[in-house]
Amino acid sequence: MDEKERYDLGMAKRRKVLGAPWVDRANASKTPLNEEFQNFITRAAWGEVWTRPHYDERTRRILVIGTMLALGHWDEFVMHVRAALTEGGFSHDDIKEIILQQAIYCGVPAANHAFKEAAGVIASLEKK
Repeated sequence: MDEKERYDLGMAKRRKVLGAPWVDRANASKTPLNEEFQNFITRAAWGEVWTRPHYDERTRRILVIGTMLALGHWDEFVMHVRAALTEGGFSHDDIKEIILQQAIYCGVPAANHAFKEAAGVIASLEKK
């Protein structure tokens, strides 16, 4: 597979996982500074890793949400919680269970903050 094919495959997966409007906004925000990075993550993360056959998409979403909580990467956590709820068929209880599981391994303060962030995502989605 060449780089263009990997990019196209990655862009299709990125749109499916995050939602086309989200990806369209990210693409519209490309600048000379970040354009190569955006293309890189589309090829590498989305075109190479997210398309691998071993884990299904739901499992990958759970892993990413849990990892973002563990690392305290709250912007990415929020983005993936929103995508799981709007594009991935996740329920509020699914998100709650991920956070509770991570509370044991990542700590109560991280989980406490994750509940705050997840509640914000849920509230913003309910306003729509």
